[in-house]
Amino acid sequence: MLQLQLHESVLDRARQVYIGYSGGLDSHVLLHSAVAVLGAERVTAVHINHQLCEQAGAWAEHCSEVCGGLGVYLQVHVVDVCQQASSIENAARQVRYQVFEQVLAEGDVLLLAHHQDDQAETVLYRLLRSSGPRGLAGIPLTRAVGRGSLLRPLLQLPRSELSGYASEHQLQWIEDPSNVDVKHDRNYLRHQVAPALRHRWPDFSARIAASASLCQQAEVLNRDLAAIDLTALAETPERLGWSVDLSVLLALSPLRQANFLRYWASLHCRSAPGHHSVMAVLDSVLVARQDRVPLVVWPGGEWRRFNGRLFLLPSGWRESAPLACEWQPDLPLKLVGGGTLVASPASGPGLKLLPGERLLIKFRRGGERCHPAGRVARSSLKKLLQEYRLEPWLRDRIPLIYRPASTDQEAEQLIAVGDLWVCQGFAADEGDCAYRLRWDLAALSRPPRC
Repeated sequence: MLQLQLHESVLDRARQVYIGYSGGLDSHVLLHSAVAVLGAERVTAVHINHQLCEQAGAWAEHCSEVCGGLGVYLQVHVVDVCQQASSIENAARQVRYQVFEQVLAEGDVLLLAHHQDDQAETVLYRLLRSSGPRGLAGIPLTRAVGRGSLLRPLLQLPRSELSGYASEHQLQWIEDPSNVDVKHDRNYLRHQVAPALRHRWPDFSARIAASASLCQQAEVLNRDLAAIDLTALAETPERLGWSVDLSVLLALSPLRQANFLRYWASLHCRSAPGHHSVMAVLDSVLVARQDRVPLVVWPGGEWRRFNGRLFLLPSGWRESAPLACEWQPDLPLKLVGGGTLVASPASGPGLKLLPGERLLIKFRRGGERCHPAGRVARSSLKKLLQEYRLEPWLRDRIPLIYRPASTDQEAEQLIAVGDLWVCQGFAADEGDCAYRLRWDLAALSRPPRC
């Protein structure tokens, strides 16, 4: 088949070649041609049953029959798509790629059947959404997916060539009725706009694909420049998220600031910030007064400012409120609301604990006072957290470690505040069994699988 030979070196190195197979014309052409070029034993088809229509089960059966005829092993994955999502199409895509990420092992290649007409639709759609070079670069030819990689070998072919191949080889495929419903924007472009453009400019999809290629080149240059800026900005992994030097960022031009913000988010977040989110950072966060802690949120993450640095935080870290609980320090404690609390035996300074004792974990409610070991006097917890420069958004989430009251007449005692300090009277002396505390939020900084 045309195009597959152009990627021969990639396919020869692949441990296993997977093909996303919906049962439609495009993916059937890709599957059939891949078997002809690679052989059935090197190909595994992956069908995702989204359960979004009554025919979904019949489509899976059709795919099974086709794969059986070709001698290709078929994986069928039945998934649940959130029906309340603002875009069912996007929600289905997210679930679909979750499956692909789970399926692909290191060295595997996934082939998808996007073609030149799909590229034109994507670029037109993003143009109408005010996308910049990154969006107008369209569908990438290849990218990483999970531990493997994705390749779209038909991307330079118009759909007419795929239709010709299907007719020549008498392929049978299914038609998804939702693909003709013009109330959906992409279908409107496909069935109403594209035919008019093709009538006037028969090669319009090739022209748009060429422009997308130029935008891809521009985006590469943008990312190269942003990578240079990232080095100068001294990115620091924080307890939660990442931060950069705000003074250096402010010295850049607004265009370079916006370019850097998009690039930075792409390194750590699963979805890109839109134009309005980026401009909100430039207009409010970067220029805020020193005593302010401004916030800009988008579905993929959030930006905050504190202590002369701009912070990039992951999305979803505030979904659960912290809850009080008991803790046996011999075991790591996974905190409700995020993070882990660990007590490790230490030979140096640390928290003095009694053998086998159980502690209480609570969180700020206001009015707490504390006396850090080695300090002259007590102070309010609020002032101490400010002094220790804990980020304001974490101050209600830092675990407060209490020793329970031993009798009804005694009050429980605050003995440590996260891993910031041990309270007076509870620090280990020379020769005591000491424990070093660690409050770890690293897991929250990993992009959510959504």
